[in-house]
Amino acid sequence: MDRMNVPPAGPVDLPLSLLEMGCSGRFELITHPIPNQPLPPQSTLPHGLPPTSLSLETEVEKQFLRDAAWLPIHDTDFAFQKFLKYRKVNVDSLINCTPSSLHSGVSVVRDPTTGMLLDFTEVLLENTSLSAKNSLSLQRQPGPPSESLRGSNTNYPFLPGGMEELTLDQIQKKSELEEDIDFENDLLRIPPGLKVGMDFTDKDAKIAKAEVNLMSLLSTLNDITYLQPEAEEKEEGKGSKEAPKLPRTNSLEDLGIKDVVSSSTPSEKGKDDKSKPKGNSEENKKWAVPVNITSPCDDFYKRIPNPAFKWPFELDVFQKQAVLRLEAHDSVFVAAHTSAGKTVVAEYAIALSQKHMTRTIYTSPIKALSNQKFRDFKNTFGDVGLLTGDVQLSPESSCLIMTTEILRSMLYNGSEVIRDLEWVIFDEVHYINDAERGVVWEEVLIMLPDHVSIILLSATVPNALEFSDWIGRIKKKHIYVISTMKRPVPLEHYLYTGNSTKTQKEMFLLMDATGNFLTKGYYAAVDAKKERTSKHAQSFGTKSTSHNTSASQDRSVWLTLLHFLSQRQQTPVVAFTFSRTRCDDNARSLDSMDMTTSIEKAEIHSFFQKSLSRLRGGDRQLPQILVMRDLLKRGIAVHHSGILPILKEVIEMLFSRGLVKVLFATETFAMGVNMPARTVVFDSIRKHDGTGFRNLLPGEYIQMAGRAGRRGLDATGTVIILCKAGVQEMSDLRVMMLGKPTTLQSQFRLTYTMILNLLRVEALRVTDMMRRSFSESHRDTQAHEKRISELKKMVSSLPPLDTEGQLSDMLPYYHTVTELRTTTEALQRAILESVNGLKALSVGRVVLVNNKQHLNALGVILQVSSDSVNRTFTALIICEKGNEEREGEGKENNNTFPHFYNTALFIPEGPCSHTVQKLKLQDISAITVKTLKVIPDRIIDNYNKRQQPRFRLDPPGQAISTATQELLRLAEANSSGIATLDPVNDLQLKSVDVVEDSMRVRVLQDILREFNCIHSPTFAEQFALVKERMSVQEELDRLLFLVSDQSLSLLPEYHQRIKVLQSLQYVDSSGAVQLKGRVACQISSHELLLTELLFENVLSPLAPEDSAALLSCLVFTQNTQVEPHITSTLKEGIDRVLSVAKRIGELQRDCGIPQTAEEFVGQFKFGLTEVVYCWARGMPFAEIAQLTDVQEGTVVRCIQRLDEVLKEVRQAARIVGDSVLGSKMEKASLAIRRDIVFTASLYTH
Repeated sequence: MDRMNVPPAGPVDLPLSLLEMGCSGRFELITHPIPNQPLPPQSTLPHGLPPTSLSLETEVEKQFLRDAAWLPIHDTDFAFQKFLKYRKVNVDSLINCTPSSLHSGVSVVRDPTTGMLLDFTEVLLENTSLSAKNSLSLQRQPGPPSESLRGSNTNYPFLPGGMEELTLDQIQKKSELEEDIDFENDLLRIPPGLKVGMDFTDKDAKIAKAEVNLMSLLSTLNDITYLQPEAEEKEEGKGSKEAPKLPRTNSLEDLGIKDVVSSSTPSEKGKDDKSKPKGNSEENKKWAVPVNITSPCDDFYKRIPNPAFKWPFELDVFQKQAVLRLEAHDSVFVAAHTSAGKTVVAEYAIALSQKHMTRTIYTSPIKALSNQKFRDFKNTFGDVGLLTGDVQLSPESSCLIMTTEILRSMLYNGSEVIRDLEWVIFDEVHYINDAERGVVWEEVLIMLPDHVSIILLSATVPNALEFSDWIGRIKKKHIYVISTMKRPVPLEHYLYTGNSTKTQKEMFLLMDATGNFLTKGYYAAVDAKKERTSKHAQSFGTKSTSHNTSASQDRSVWLTLLHFLSQRQQTPVVAFTFSRTRCDDNARSLDSMDMTTSIEKAEIHSFFQKSLSRLRGGDRQLPQILVMRDLLKRGIAVHHSGILPILKEVIEMLFSRGLVKVLFATETFAMGVNMPARTVVFDSIRKHDGTGFRNLLPGEYIQMAGRAGRRGLDATGTVIILCKAGVQEMSDLRVMMLGKPTTLQSQFRLTYTMILNLLRVEALRVTDMMRRSFSESHRDTQAHEKRISELKKMVSSLPPLDTEGQLSDMLPYYHTVTELRTTTEALQRAILESVNGLKALSVGRVVLVNNKQHLNALGVILQVSSDSVNRTFTALIICEKGNEEREGEGKENNNTFPHFYNTALFIPEGPCSHTVQKLKLQDISAITVKTLKVIPDRIIDNYNKRQQPRFRLDPPGQAISTATQELLRLAEANSSGIATLDPVNDLQLKSVDVVEDSMRVRVLQDILREFNCIHSPTFAEQFALVKERMSVQEELDRLLFLVSDQSLSLLPEYHQRIKVLQSLQYVDSSGAVQLKGRVACQISSHELLLTELLFENVLSPLAPEDSAALLSCLVFTQNTQVEPHITSTLKEGIDRVLSVAKRIGELQRDCGIPQTAEEFVGQFKFGLTEVVYCWARGMPFAEIAQLTDVQEGTVVRCIQRLDEVLKEVRQAARIVGDSVLGSKMEKASLAIRRDIVFTASLYTH
């Protein structure tokens, strides 16, 4: 039947059409209301009616020309049948293994003059078996391209810079698990696990041994030839001694390792020696080198004739110095105020790496900052990529901008990007003080390989040198420290007390542009404020001013101030307010203010509409967006974490264009977001830091105040502090403005991810990481090592001890005396710190004195110094005639401590003399029960007078002779020992330590009397020898302890965490990472809980939206007042999560980690479960925002971070092999990635 062509419907035709129902041949008539359309027959079949007649041409063309597989010559069936019929079974093919890589290659030999090919020669290749799965070396083969960016969690990282590779001696030293294998005796006959073995009693077994040796010789041949030429260059031919030692090893594996390691060590040693400057070879080498930036850098253009990057302005000295250091490929630490121009250093590094065809990584602590830098650098350089948790733009670029966490995972996972890396730029390094994330910076700095140079940019910090010295020491390279205190735009700080049109000009200069603190301005402000409050107070009776002010008072202050500032053309203004609600309220209260012209209004409107054009219709009508639109048109805006990210970006961009005149912001705005203003206003100088209210720290104040003053636009920046309730304390203001900024402090802590990542690589140990952390930077191991070797020599050179006969108990005696000494000192400290002790040690008290000059002499206290740290007591002491001066320094009695066992008091043999001395606490060995009436001033004056040559022979004054006689009388009356005050009973010190110490002292004193050695005639000199020897030995032991891992402050916690991992089976007893551990490596936070949930199958039965809602507890950290309404499955899920968390918490507690199970469980907050559940099910954002009291910006950020968690769980599920869960996570991820939550950043477009 031919194809029917239906003519188009004419005006007389009825608008009818045929609809074929299925294939049964039934038709129905349907009316067709569309005019001027042809009416083809229609069908209920999915693809329309079957064609009535096939066009043979097209069929032939399709079958034979376009799709050649239809041709009979490609028919596989026939051939395959034949193959199956005649296939030969080859069992041997099953035991075939892949050939190992070739160990040699062929190189050509050419005639040096003509270049003609003469011969080929075989060259041994090195490192052919290295791969990312077994080696840290940069010589290993690259992994598959799919893993080149992020690496893989089965890869080894590259060897971190500054970590030494193993030396030959270290490899030859066997660990305690290895044992010598005797290839003749005691060999196992039965393999482990089998019942029957083999009988090897054949006599020819010895030949096998020779074979093993032959093999080992062959495999080390490579090394020996390699070591020999090096050895000749080295002095004393160390290498040549090493070489023959090589074959004597117990296993071929050892030699395999040596192959890899030894081949790279000797050449590197030589290289290192050259690279370090010769001048600094003394032991006190400083790694941090401060750069002088006071003198101008005149020869800059001579030294760098064609720089990699040119700026339109002349560089400052500090920038030139930094550029010179970068040209020399050195690492730098640049500390300067915000807006001083640190970005120049980063830009130059990026330009250099583009010139060298290498790569640069720029890391910043905050995602918003990464996005901004991406836009800036993209405009400047073009070839820039961005990697954050949820965005990945052009990752193949030469400059990559990323958050520090991503760089950390790239380093652990051995990403191939690291090979080409020349610079890593750390911006805002002072963020290392962040308690939560500071540890990431330290991990990255420790893990960076040797060939990467480091650029650190930071606000001004007091300990830049110390910090750089630490980095230099762990990286074994010099860090050049360039710090400048200069501000390109100086600041003036004012106090503002106005609150109405009458008082609007009340602004008092507190600190001028040169940094002088003006007390005059302070008192003027106090007076202005007082005048008003006193009038007010008279009518109400006095009441103290509180910190808080009402909203209406606030409003009048702000209106007054902004009116005043806009008159003086001091806008744009950033107003720092330390509470989000305060920000919103202040902005809303300015409903009567309008600070923009009509042209600006139009510009703001068009920019706002254009930026939000990406949002869906419903999202454009969100209440927050509507409120902000009205505010923005009047030139007012708010910026804090509760604002939607896209709105924040709109505000930042409008602000940098100068269209936002007043911005109410929280502290985050000052953190890195480079948006300077004309004026900065502090709403208050107190903030809540999570635990309580406190004043701003100098570092925080400087960071925020530094936003005032735009380079090239303003001569000075204005900083205003509002005095709303009353003028702040002068001391507080002074500390805040002139105090030292916060020092960089280590926030290093152990995380399970770090431990597992390092455990899966045998060559890296967690203790190495701990030893290199900034918290342990006080350990100067090299200096210690040097001192240890000196002390060891000293010990061996000391004369042997004589411990014969009477002197046999000399060593125990020494230990007892030492313990007695330390216990007594502890007791004395406790007495001094107590009220009763100090009362007892007052003027007139008789004390027992023992020091280098006196032995059990009585003295009386005349004066007590007021210095509580090193308190001294001036006392009159009786002594022998001729022993008044302190010349008896070398007397032995100090060395043997006789007063510990000999309580007999000192009674002068000849006439009794006296001396007045300042005693330290150690000199007073006991406080007696006696006191004397003395006249201290007279005694001291008289004594001092008689110290002058003129009066030297005068008789002592009345007061002195009386006191001396009294002391002598006491001594004679109690010659065998005098009653002393007991710290526990008499001084009423009842603390456990004091009671234990005083009991111990009594026991030790009794023990001392029983030693024989004290009666020996040579006792004194022998004791001096013992003392000398033991003091050297003690120092040696102390240093050995300091150098060992045992002294690491985090070591106990490390053992506790390992215990936790072992009980949960993440690692086995020998420390090898198991499957659960591998999964936990994938996860960046709360790794234990997530892994346990995976393995306990908590997530598998849930629907995608349920599991997304459940996992929101890992990313949400705030408390909410609204109780979420949730389904019963979710309730069950939450209970299961909490029970798992409780189990982990209790296990940690049992293993000794100081965190209660309640604290551990308490960190998971389920306030957003309902919100995420509804969002994943497609509810629009406007409705979601009403389900909770959490601000929109926070909700968006949580959902964005939740997406990262879902990705991690998906990866983890793949490792476990749970494809169902993997696809569920993908579905959940797709369900939440929509609309306003995942609109792309304005900066990245």
